[in-house]
Amino acid sequence: MRKILVTGGLGYIGSHTVVELQNEGFEVVVLDNLNNSTIDVKGKIEKITGQPIELEIADVNDAQRLNLIFEKYQFDGIIHFAAYKAV
Repeated sequence: MRKILVTGGLGYIGSHTVVELQNEGFEVVVLDNLNNSTIDVKGKIEKITGQPIELEIADVNDAQRLNLIFEKYQFDGIIHFAAYKAV
């Protein structure tokens, strides 16, 4: 199975992407710091797709934590949606 990392995967765009990836047969790992989202989104994604997702609560600016995540998983691709937004 192909494994994809989605940064910001519990945000609006990221969560919709995770649903589509899972529906296409990808195994998804979500990285999110929960700054602009909530942990509840994980359960909603799993309810929609009927599949679990692995969640790593971390900030993409934390290089040490990212290194640990890249040691833990082997990814076939990364989709980056993590960002701070301002309107």
